[in-house]
Amino acid sequence: MKDGFIKVAAGSVAVSVADPQKNADEIIGRIQEADRAGVHLLVLPELCITGYTCGDLFYSELLLNGALTALEKIRKATEELYPVVVVGLPLRYQSKLFNCAAVLSQGNILGFVPKTHLPNYAEFYEMRQFSSAEVLDGTETIFINDEEIPFGANLLFRHQALESYCFGVEICEDLWAPETPSQYLAAAGALLIANPSASNEVISKDDYRRLLVSATSARLIAGYIYSNAGPEESTQDMVFSRHHLIAENGAILAENAPFEENQLLITEIDLQRLTAERHKNTSFYSRSDPFSVLLFDQELRETTLTRHYPKNPFVPADPSSLSKRAESILQIQAQGLKKRLEHTKAQCAVVGISGGLDSTLALLVAARAMKLLGRPNSDILAVTMPCFGTSARTKTNAVSLCRELGAELMEIDITAAVSRHFADIGQEETVYDVTYENSQARERTQVLMDLANRRGGLLVGTGDLSELALGWATYNGDHMSMYGVNASVPKTLVRYIVRYEAEQASPVLRATLLDILDTPVSPELLPVDQNGELSQKTEDLVGPYELHDFYLYHFLRFGYTPKKLLRLARYVFQDSYDDEVLIHWLKTFLRRFFTQQFKRSCLPDGPKVGSVSLSPRGDWRMPSDASFALWINDLQ
Repeated sequence: MKDGFIKVAAGSVAVSVADPQKNADEIIGRIQEADRAGVHLLVLPELCITGYTCGDLFYSELLLNGALTALEKIRKATEELYPVVVVGLPLRYQSKLFNCAAVLSQGNILGFVPKTHLPNYAEFYEMRQFSSAEVLDGTETIFINDEEIPFGANLLFRHQALESYCFGVEICEDLWAPETPSQYLAAAGALLIANPSASNEVISKDDYRRLLVSATSARLIAGYIYSNAGPEESTQDMVFSRHHLIAENGAILAENAPFEENQLLITEIDLQRLTAERHKNTSFYSRSDPFSVLLFDQELRETTLTRHYPKNPFVPADPSSLSKRAESILQIQAQGLKKRLEHTKAQCAVVGISGGLDSTLALLVAARAMKLLGRPNSDILAVTMPCFGTSARTKTNAVSLCRELGAELMEIDITAAVSRHFADIGQEETVYDVTYENSQARERTQVLMDLANRRGGLLVGTGDLSELALGWATYNGDHMSMYGVNASVPKTLVRYIVRYEAEQASPVLRATLLDILDTPVSPELLPVDQNGELSQKTEDLVGPYELHDFYLYHFLRFGYTPKKLLRLARYVFQDSYDDEVLIHWLKTFLRRFFTQQFKRSCLPDGPKVGSVSLSPRGDWRMPSDASFALWINDLQ
């Protein structure tokens, strides 16, 4: 439970139809297995104590009493077991029969939740035997073995020491209904929804089931555990497939495919992540009545992580999804630039081209914008400005790129201008300090701005999201432009977008783009070495961008604490970086993110392309003087 992680499971039960005692033994075995796996919350299928397909046998007094006897056996078995268990059974109350889920914890029956929406069609005709929870007057009580137990659809189950560990229950068809119990449970505080289900398998139903679970978890900003009946049920008219699903805020975290042999589907749900999402979502409303909150105790344990976290959270792992993402981002960037060029009546788009990744992407976007405008690429003024740190490789690539795209290329060597400026301010050319570097960056921006004025053009910014997060930009240098097309594209994603464009390019352009991708990232502000190669590599100075983008995504998107960031980084990068490296660059990230806010507070406009952005106008508002002591202390 540390850091908000709880381990959840959807369990399979090989039911023997109408044999509650045999089913009880199977269920107890599954709970014991979940206990050994450290599962906090285990959800078992609908009516699994008797079997879902008993039909008119549900009228039998013998079967109903047998179900209660089996439930008592299961209850006693949980006394020494860790998981909270949701298990399905038929239960009679006030001369009516209800399809219920019993919630058990450490030898206690916390409550019974009856099904609200009963199917009433050919293969499912529960209304023949069962009554809906809607006939009840809110939360009532039922006596089981002389014990008074809450009974009703409006029950929430919450850990007494961990408020976010709160779940509600809906049963099978409840998920299919236009107005679901889960929407009210979530509004009342449930971050998790357990669904014991018996949904038969027909062609393509698994796709629809997957979509329902995914969409419901997204709409409710919740975790969803869906446990389905298996093929051991009666196959008289239907076959069940053991299709289990576990989702978190729209993402399927784990799935037991139809008919897959798997007794427990286990993963972890991040309650802190869900809480942060609801906190930020102002359209998510809360309500507390008429729900009853039932508290349970469960030892607080650290959860061993098994769920997948990508090293590059901004980059889809699937190649087809990545291509779609790249194309979508390029369209957003190009459409944004198109509108700005139209609105300002710009005669040209001015781009400073260095032969590096960011300026390459900006130039590719400018070319797309010109195509949208029906204008030639010669309306792009690409300016390369060699100085002390420019390498032959990057200059050659810059020239080749412009030539292949058909942009107007202008070369302005700024070495003399920068040297003159050094003389004016008393800067020694042999002192490679911040003034030495920033003077070059500001000279380049001045040249680009003035050329844009002279040509009646608009200066297109090249800086990316990762650089803005770290403040890795010269204030009023490359920090400034008239429209920053890369402003919300992280460095790790820039690389993949350029590669996507390379795959579609002509052979010469493809070769140039691939060489740019192969060139180390560098601001090229320090003199090249004796072989004319780069002597300054950004990631040697500021840290690996894959780490910084990982920290940035989870820090901004979900508000993770430094301790949790480190825990996830250890889990994800255990084969790449040791603790010392992870901690060092996490401290660097925190320090730079806080101290460099003043640069982000006055950013030029730029199109938002993803859920993480740092625009001071709508995405990230933070005082430039905020202290980072609290975050560093949390890490230490």
